[in-house]
Amino acid sequence: MNDEAKRKQLRKYKAFATGLFLLMAALFIITTILHKTNDSHWVGYVRAFSEAAMVGALADWFAVTALFRHPLGLPIPHTNLIENSKQKLGDNLGSFVVNNFLSPQNIRPYIQKLKISGFVGEWLGKEKNQEVLIKNISDIVLDILNKLDDSTVSQFISKKVSEMTDDIKLNKIVGNGIHYILEKNDHQRIITNLSSQIKNYIIENDEMIQKRVKEGSYSFIPSFVDNKIADKIASGLSDFFKEIEEDPEHELRHLITQKIYDFSVDLKEDPKWDEEFKTIKNDLLKGDKLEEYSNDIWVSIKNTLKKELQEDQSSLKNYLSKNLNEFSQNLKTDENLQNKIDHWVRVTAYKYILKNTHQFGNLISSTVGNWQGKELSEKLELEVGKDLQFIRVNGTLVGGLVGLIIYTISHFFL
Repeated sequence: MNDEAKRKQLRKYKAFATGLFLLMAALFIITTILHKTNDSHWVGYVRAFSEAAMVGALADWFAVTALFRHPLGLPIPHTNLIENSKQKLGDNLGSFVVNNFLSPQNIRPYIQKLKISGFVGEWLGKEKNQEVLIKNISDIVLDILNKLDDSTVSQFISKKVSEMTDDIKLNKIVGNGIHYILEKNDHQRIITNLSSQIKNYIIENDEMIQKRVKEGSYSFIPSFVDNKIADKIASGLSDFFKEIEEDPEHELRHLITQKIYDFSVDLKEDPKWDEEFKTIKNDLLKGDKLEEYSNDIWVSIKNTLKKELQEDQSSLKNYLSKNLNEFSQNLKTDENLQNKIDHWVRVTAYKYILKNTHQFGNLISSTVGNWQGKELSEKLELEVGKDLQFIRVNGTLVGGLVGLIIYTISHFFL
């Protein structure tokens, strides 16, 4: 029922209570006039009833009206009670709600019934809801990206990179990286590939070897001898590198491995390498260069994100949709996950409510206290005014009956 309907209903019952009072007043006037010319007993009884009914009606009208306003506009003490006591009413109402509705023993049963995981799982499982969620997230992130100042973000990235690299020992990182490759034996593939490449290069360039041999040979040595020597050199070298390529335990492999290992140790322990890498790092990460790198990184990230967020079927949105589906399915099937989430929600809600119960009381108190007094009176009268009119009706009828009883007793027994 809206406020207008409540006002109509209140006017209807006010008119009914007032009409009953006017009826009693009319009866009293008529019976008073009749009593002067008519000695019938019923006239006295009706007159006594109507007289007491008027008193009861007026008394209860005064009491009901005094709650919401000054009767007849007269500033009678202890009237217009709601407007005059609105702050106290708000304080008491706030305390009542906190003490009787937000106490630990009252809220615990409701908190224990919370099972949010199932609802979230069902909601996320619907494609329409996923689209709405992803769109809202995309709009929020896009709005944030558009509002961010590029220069400020670039300076922030530059500052953080500078702070991070100050304590980084690049020589130790490189040395540890090489040591890791050696432990995984991944360097053997490099040796194998290089041996194969060198072998093939020698085979494919035998003419160049012959030319070099001739250039270094004496003029009196026949050409066929130089060619024979060149063939032997090329064949020997290609066979040597073929052995390295095919033999995982070749001696040269072990030698290369040991040399690389010694180099990795030297990188980590020799102070000269620390200085060398510091110099390289400082050259690469000078203030202006670092800011330029940071700006390029940020612009690239920003443009990529904006593109992904604006496209309907981007990789990022498809990835989000896939993960939302998986999360939804887990919420519906994984009891352990459900229990963890529901337990966290219950504990968090319980702690939050208990921690902020006074805030609920203050909210009620301040809301009621900030209402205009007349507005508050009108709101309350709309809600309970109809029932209060029955107090006036009851006062009229009960007053009349009491008056009738008193008149009867005085007439027969006194």
